[in-house]
Amino acid sequence: MAKDLKKLVIVESPAKARKIGGYLGDGFIVEASVGHIRDLPQRAADIPKEVKKLAWSKEGVDIENDFAPLYVINPDKKAKVAELKELMKDAEEILLATDEDREGEAIAWHLVEVLQPKIPIKRMVFNEITEEAIKAAVENTRDLDYNLIDAQETRRVLDRLYGYRLSPVLWKKVMPRISAGRVQSVATRLIVEKERERMAFISSSWWDLNAKTELGFTARLLSVDGKKVASTADFGADGAVKEKSLKDILLLDEKQATALTESLKNTPLTVKSMEESPRTERPKPPFTTSTMQQDAGSRLGWGAQITMRIAQRLYENGYITYMRTDSINLSDQAIKAARAAATSLYGKDHVYETARLYQGKSKNAQEAHEAIRPAGDVFKTPGELAPELSRDEFALYDLIWKRTVASQMADAKKMQMRVDFDAQTADKKETIFRANGSVITFPGFLAAYDDIATDENKDEESEDRRLPAMTVGQSVKVDEYSCEGHDTKPPARYTEPTLVKKLEELGIGRPSTFASIIQTIQDRGYVYKRGRALVPTFLAFSVTGLLETHFTKLVDYDFTASMEEDLDKIASGEAGRVDWLRDFYYGVDGQPGLNELALDLGVIDARATNTMNLSDTIEIRVGRYGAYLQENIPDQDRKLANIPENLAPDELTLEKAIELLAAPSGERELGVDPKTNFEVVAKSGRFGPYITEIFPEEPVELNDKGEPKKKRKKADAPKPKTASLLSTMNLDTITLDDALKLLSLPRVLGTNSAGDEITVQNGRYGPYLKAGADSRTLTSEDQLFSINLDEALEIYSKPKERRRGVAKPPLKELGVDPGSEKQVIIKDGRFGMYVTDSETNATLRRGDTLEAMTLERGLELLAGRRAWEAENGPTPKKSRKKAAKVKPGDAAPTLTKNTVKKAATKKKAAKKATGKAKKA
Repeated sequence: MAKDLKKLVIVESPAKARKIGGYLGDGFIVEASVGHIRDLPQRAADIPKEVKKLAWSKEGVDIENDFAPLYVINPDKKAKVAELKELMKDAEEILLATDEDREGEAIAWHLVEVLQPKIPIKRMVFNEITEEAIKAAVENTRDLDYNLIDAQETRRVLDRLYGYRLSPVLWKKVMPRISAGRVQSVATRLIVEKERERMAFISSSWWDLNAKTELGFTARLLSVDGKKVASTADFGADGAVKEKSLKDILLLDEKQATALTESLKNTPLTVKSMEESPRTERPKPPFTTSTMQQDAGSRLGWGAQITMRIAQRLYENGYITYMRTDSINLSDQAIKAARAAATSLYGKDHVYETARLYQGKSKNAQEAHEAIRPAGDVFKTPGELAPELSRDEFALYDLIWKRTVASQMADAKKMQMRVDFDAQTADKKETIFRANGSVITFPGFLAAYDDIATDENKDEESEDRRLPAMTVGQSVKVDEYSCEGHDTKPPARYTEPTLVKKLEELGIGRPSTFASIIQTIQDRGYVYKRGRALVPTFLAFSVTGLLETHFTKLVDYDFTASMEEDLDKIASGEAGRVDWLRDFYYGVDGQPGLNELALDLGVIDARATNTMNLSDTIEIRVGRYGAYLQENIPDQDRKLANIPENLAPDELTLEKAIELLAAPSGERELGVDPKTNFEVVAKSGRFGPYITEIFPEEPVELNDKGEPKKKRKKADAPKPKTASLLSTMNLDTITLDDALKLLSLPRVLGTNSAGDEITVQNGRYGPYLKAGADSRTLTSEDQLFSINLDEALEIYSKPKERRRGVAKPPLKELGVDPGSEKQVIIKDGRFGMYVTDSETNATLRRGDTLEAMTLERGLELLAGRRAWEAENGPTPKKSRKKAAKVKPGDAAPTLTKNTVKKAATKKKAAKKATGKAKKA
């Protein structure tokens, strides 16, 4: 009897497969490919034997053969490919239901190329995972779009050539195991340029005056005798007064401001003029990928990667439309749903009279599906979905829902008011003060948001505060005149949201890739986070400097943006893949291409690339193990000092460098051990200060031919004794006697009744006793040298206590999570500092310091941890398996030939795997 054939639907993720399978029913088999099933080779082991001998195989692109890529099935996807081929046998048709963008189109094409089906293939596309949308997609299929596939393949080949040609340059001239990337290098350059601005910044000071009135508002001093008082707007990005402002402004210092305040004491303000002007505020368009990342960053404190991870879950579970889009358009169905929701919740008068249509700047037609919005033809409110969503999913859905509904609502109307006042000083100087205010006369779309300003929740100095009714000539009593000093602040560093915004403004990269790019530059050690700010390392300065000097075009913002436009042309069929790659690689119109640029390494001076001068004698150097200072004074030994990892480049001033160089170098000769005659030194190491013996140099032994004999293997050579300093010691004060005491550890106290030797030792978690496999924690470091055998035996006579004690107090309280209303704190744990809300714990990352931690950064780390746990499940607690005990009288396990053979086979396989790992 013939089998009932079904339609095989292939999607990317298991979550998507489960949701779609529930909508399609018994006539369909829905299976996930789990992302790409093949790609360019990631390592040498992935390259087929028949190709390995070819010169281009390691790069994975046959440049001479029209830039043909070498695709290999990912090793961990071979089982998945076999499974899909097996499912294909019982299918009458294949529906490729991957995402509707270049990446999704490429995944679908790779599936066809690998599976080689003999049955009909159709492309099924949809923008949301709802029953209506999925069933409509089954009925309205299309063919594969080879223009989109070409554009994605061009991007993949371009990025591979860029990385594989430039990364080796960085390995040779800067540091091993770092990389260059088409967009990551430009993103790093932006962050470095911002830090350069901060380094060039010189702080300036100015003072101003405020008048707090009996009517409840505060007015600011605007001018004195017709000369405008300096304000923030008069200072440039470098911190200095703008040249055009120098002649026109009055720059008050503390003495002048204080004198002016005294001379105005008890002087009322007289209303000079009043001006009211209506203001209309329009709603913003619905979210694109980029604007969603920016809004989640500013409102929720999330990074781009966390935002995308949570959005992916909302999409796959049918709550929102596809979250990788450059479009701000809404379908007719979505517009109707948004208008209906706004009418129902806020009234007809709060809805715009006609449908609002938004037009974006994106030229990329292939990604022009809808904006990100709630799924379906009726938008469920966040409250309705609250029981189904996690805390973070609810927070993001809430943002998307509000933005979408608000986009179809009426304009908000405000009335702005500006009042100028006269006041005369005791010495007859004429001053003008100004107060600003505004009031919402009609909330319009703002009704959809929770943060509408009211008179009660507005701060006294806010411009969005209503001013009382006044008339020209009216005298207003001043309760207090006060002056305040200000310092110009350096340009703010990029955060993830502001970097995403800048990249989008420049037209660099795709919003869907921003999250992975920002993560990559952190993983490579180019950037770290301090709070929410992205801080470049000195390594980033070296890499950026090299690329700017020798590969100027490749990190040029306009050139990188033009590449995106060219890829769009390939996607729309206006340009050819091979011709474009040839121009990029070999050059065009007399301009050198990537190939020529990457060849001449001889002109790159590695020393100059990795050196930044602070003064004539002090320079910053970037070495294999990090950044350090070097002082070169004629006729003196050069002086070195490590630069602390958490010291930002703009904080390394000349004064700070001199201070670091003056500090102990991290190595002190303490003397000679009288027992061994070895020199003992104190050093500063990667894991803290320690002391060690210095072995004398071995004499070089010659063989019969007068050549040096082969040295013994490093593993066989004796190792010097080392010991970490105690918490009460430091490098400046430790003595030879202290060091010899430390080197005497572990100290043997004697033996117990079982004959086990009892020793006292200093370990990673402090001092402890050890007798055989039984260890006991000591309460203080003093016991290392004072405890005797009797005291040790007494400790062992008591039952062993688990390592538990009084809970440590929090290191810092960050504030209350507005979503859960739980207190967010930082605690010190066994593996370092972590942030917790008593429900979720997240370890602080590299660059996160206790001082710089903010509530926003804490919430971002917690959201990231929750997102990870949602995908992978909570980290299981380790349980120690106890070996089965053989009871007296029980027979011991019998070893048969078969069990011995199995054990030997396992051992052989493990040995073989270890050997392969070492070779790799």
